[in-house]
Amino acid sequence: MSQRITIDHRAAPALRHPEKAHRPDNPIQRKPSWIRVKAPNHPVYHETRALMREAGLVTVCEEAACPNIGECWSQRHATMMIMGEICTRACAFCNVTTGLPKHLDADEPRRVGEAVAKLGLKHVVITSVDRDDLEDGGAEHFARVIRAIRETSPQTTIEILTPDFLRKDGALEVVVAARPDVFNHNIETVPRLYPTIRPGARYYQSVRLLDGVKKLDPSIFTKSGLMLGLGEERMEVSQVMDDFRIADVDFLTLGQYLQPSAKHAAVEKFVTPDEFDGYAAAARSKGFLQVSASPLTRSSYHADSDFAKLQAARNSRLKESL
Repeated sequence: MSQRITIDHRAAPALRHPEKAHRPDNPIQRKPSWIRVKAPNHPVYHETRALMREAGLVTVCEEAACPNIGECWSQRHATMMIMGEICTRACAFCNVTTGLPKHLDADEPRRVGEAVAKLGLKHVVITSVDRDDLEDGGAEHFARVIRAIRETSPQTTIEILTPDFLRKDGALEVVVAARPDVFNHNIETVPRLYPTIRPGARYYQSVRLLDGVKKLDPSIFTKSGLMLGLGEERMEVSQVMDDFRIADVDFLTLGQYLQPSAKHAAVEKFVTPDEFDGYAAAARSKGFLQVSASPLTRSSYHADSDFAKLQAARNSRLKESL
């Protein structure tokens, strides 16, 4: 009796992180009580999600599996990720899909501008994947998005979280000329861990980028952040803070690294809230205008209220200097 063989011609789903497939698994540890968050179920969360789908926009909140998505989207705060959802880098900590990106969407700046207006945002955060495949790293696209938001929502303050524009001459000047209110670029970790955690980047290039913003336009606030719990030592974090202050960085964020999958870098330590308080105190003593440090702190977490505090801190310091 012959046996019938059924062949499934459906293509297997593409791996989200093909470059990590060969890596040994790092078991995901149980999160401590101070990190656990509730599943999102607020009606406004679903409204925000629907608007992003309708506009065909990508958010880093979803792509990076941010633990604060429920809280932020329930307050209509979403960090929009431009230039697609595929990144050319392969950082060991990041949950964003890696591979060869698609062509830039020329209509995206308009859609972002319209979405910001519909949400009625007072402050918006725009980030992107790394686009090493583009001659300018996506700098002009950033500038177009900023200009589109200015057209639809002239009162909205704009915060950008950019790539490092490594080997992209003139890219920084293009973005700064568009005059965002806050220029954020995350260092992510201490220099010693770059070869394993952020192999496609260069620590001092990132520091120079932040320093370059201030040299081009001192009125723009600069911001950067680190993830803790990757194996860094306290003195190494302190040295990064000092490097930031030399570059005149205004705002420092510190948060706990959370492992997206077994193929990503392992969590070496869950830093306690008290330890975060200690880091925050050390940072404030070094002269940052604003510091946000807690296990759930992320680059754009409470960005709108933090921007108001940032402005107030600058005004206060200017008064003291008179």
